[in-house]
Amino acid sequence: MRVAIFTEVYRPIVNGVVTSVESLAEQLRALGHEAFTFAPHIPRGSESAGRVFRMPSLPLPARTQYRLTLPLVARRNKIRFLSRCDIIHSHSLFITGWMAAYYARRRFHVPLVFTYHTLLEEYAHYSPLGRRFTTQLTRELTRNYANAADAVIVPTKAVAAALRDLGVRTPLCVVPTGVDIDAFRHIDRGARESLRTQLGIPADAPLLLLVSRLAQEKNIPLAFDVLQLVRHDLPGARLLVVGDGPLRGVLRESVRNRGLESAVFFAGAVEHAHIPAYYAAADLFVFPSVTETQGLVLAEAFAAGLPVVAMDSPQTRDVFGEHLAGEIAPSAQAMARAARELLTDAQRRAQALLHAKTAAAAFDIRATAGRVLAIYEAVRENAGFDQSALRETRMDALEAQENSHRLR
Repeated sequence: MRVAIFTEVYRPIVNGVVTSVESLAEQLRALGHEAFTFAPHIPRGSESAGRVFRMPSLPLPARTQYRLTLPLVARRNKIRFLSRCDIIHSHSLFITGWMAAYYARRRFHVPLVFTYHTLLEEYAHYSPLGRRFTTQLTRELTRNYANAADAVIVPTKAVAAALRDLGVRTPLCVVPTGVDIDAFRHIDRGARESLRTQLGIPADAPLLLLVSRLAQEKNIPLAFDVLQLVRHDLPGARLLVVGDGPLRGVLRESVRNRGLESAVFFAGAVEHAHIPAYYAAADLFVFPSVTETQGLVLAEAFAAGLPVVAMDSPQTRDVFGEHLAGEIAPSAQAMARAARELLTDAQRRAQALLHAKTAAAAFDIRATAGRVLAIYEAVRENAGFDQSALRETRMDALEAQENSHRLR
């Protein structure tokens, strides 16, 4: 099967959407399928890693790596790749998303699958149009785009229910974003000591880990609250923060104001291939965000066998399921109590570790990619007609157009 994947963000940006897109494409290829990723050009990004085709883009007014994609796909990429695809899979409902819908619906008449990654209403504070207007706009945009797809993939049942309440009628398929479990389990134990030494963290210090973009919606100051409370009983406890973002300076200042400079370590952005070593170095994972559709880092923590203490939200409850891989708590105080117990109670910690490893199985990238493939097959079968001849006609027309262009 040939799959075209459209995304609004890609490398060198590091976030959950990029990891999701990249890991899915890699796994599809590993299973013998062809996957082509269409993404905006980003300065200092890899222009041709794997089957990645970059589209022109412009900088946004704000200071950010994110770009404004120009809806232009090179003619040769349309002919050689896009016109030959069986499925178009969109990971955005903005410019690249509407490009995906256009090529699927109007140009090449193939099914459109859409993965809904982000609770957009939780990002309304970034809009200059005001929260109320932006919230209404994003709701309509989400509903209209999702209803234009043949299937919508969501990571949790809670998100599926939210989209149904929004008026989405398209079939909703719950498939969590997968992770390479083996990459997190097969880490040399020496990596723990090595990384701690490199960062200046004592080998015997209880270490909390937070992996997140440093942004308002991630609720990161709550993790500082938890650390302060934990240190009342465990004064040697530390917090390692992995990630970067617009609040980097503000959060560093907050740490200084709290007197936690020697207890909080900012590692900055880390290549995803090196992330497992950071989980191996930690004793506990903290998750303060309530705005995630899934929280890919939760699956990574499970895969690494780390106990997790998380702020309560419907999505996080779905990710945990019935597994007691730590604790979901309603407040910083409750999170701190759970963290202290998991760090000091050997029996409870052992139980949490066992549950984390069991919970990780649901997020194995091989299994989740297989479920995505099953969705592709289902929407192709439900299309109701043989599309191959029509696609070949379109492809021949494009090739004729290309040949005419060359002659001129």
